[in-house]
Amino acid sequence: MKAEVFNINGKTTGKSVDLSDNIYLAEPNNHCIYLDVKSILANKRQGTHKTKERSEVNRTKKKLYRQKGTGNARHGSMNAPIFVGGGTVFGPKPRDYSMPINKKVKNIARISALSHKVKETALTIIENFSFEQPKTRQFIDLLKNLSLLNKKTLFILPSVEKNVYLSSRNIQKTKVIPATEINTYDLVNADNVIISEGALPIIESILLK
Repeated sequence: MKAEVFNINGKTTGKSVDLSDNIYLAEPNNHCIYLDVKSILANKRQGTHKTKERSEVNRTKKKLYRQKGTGNARHGSMNAPIFVGGGTVFGPKPRDYSMPINKKVKNIARISALSHKVKETALTIIENFSFEQPKTRQFIDLLKNLSLLNKKTLFILPSVEKNVYLSSRNIQKTKVIPATEINTYDLVNADNVIISEGALPIIESILLK
C-alpha cells in the first residue's frame, strides 16, 4: 500500500512510501494482542510485596496467661493473627509475575496493532527529523502542526534521538521510542502513531523475519 509522507509542519511533501501489505493490511488477531499486552503488563510488575507472618513479627513470644482456669480462650502469644499487630495469615509473598509468550504470537500482535491503526486512519508517516537542542516548545509546535496536541501519541523514530526525547519528556500523552523498541502495548495505548520515514525498514526487518 502507498502512504503519503508529511513534514514536521504538517504539510504533505508530495512523496509517498510503500508500506508492506503483510504488516499494515494484515488481518488483525485480537487474541494475540490481548496475550502480548497481558504479558507486557505482567512483566512490569516488581512482585516485591510482602507481609510478615506470625513467626516474623517482632513481639514477645511469652504466653499471655496460663492455659487453664482463667475462663478465657487459650492463647500462645501476641504474634497470633487474631491480635492487633500480630502476623498476617496467607499474606502476599515476593513472587515472579513474568509471563512468557511465544515470539510468533508477539510478532502477530504487533502486526495486528499496526493494521488496526491503518484501519482507524490513526497512522501517519513523517519525514526524518531531529532537533539541534532539547526544546519542549519546538516539540509542542510539531504536535500542533500535526493536530495532535493533547492526544495520546506515539512517535517511532529510526534510532534514539536524545534531543527529541528530552523535548517530549515533559509533555503528557506523548511517547517517543526507537523502532527497535516497538511493542504492542505502546501501539494499542496510543490514539495516534507517527512513524518516521527511516523507521519503516527497521520495523519491517523486525516483524517480517
